[in-house]
Amino acid sequence: MLTCKEQVARSSDYLDGQLSFRQTLRVRHHLMFCANCRRFISQLRLIQATLRTMKSDTAAADPSFAERLATRRRREL
Repeated sequence: MLTCKEQVARSSDYLDGQLSFRQTLRVRHHLMFCANCRRFISQLRLIQATLRTMKSDTAAADPSFAERLATRRRREL
């Protein structure tokens, strides 16, 4: 079974579908037993979805954009 550190290192490739079948199975096996890594993958998926929906010029047009996002996230926790 993968360690959490190994899982995190493979997370982006896993979400992008760039792992081999065997590597994907190892990642999924780890995720079945590790709630923290499942939460991490969920957060990465949310970040990817958010970035896909954003217009590329949104952050450049408003310098405080990143700070507002961070403040909103802190309030949600």
